Amino acid sequence: MPQAIVFDTHANVKQLTAVGFTEEQAEAQTRIIANLVDEQLATKRDLKELELTLKHDLTLRIGGMLTVCVAVIVLLVKLL
Repeated sequence: MPQAIVFDTHANVKQLTAVGFTEEQAEAQTRIIANLVDEQLATKRDLKELELTLKHDLTLRIGGMLTVCVAVIVLLVKLL
């Protein structure tokens, strides 16, 4: 279950209008921020999944390189 990021759009509009934004400007700015929060920001869970994926990929790559190195050493020993 994805972790939700809470952004209170109503409170944001109220804060912006309190400092001089028009209602239209405040609503437009709030929509932009809400879209960024929904579509662009990563949650802690997203970052944890990315970390696990990267660790898995690196483990496979290092394992592959070690296997190749051992095979090359064995081949060189047999040839010499």
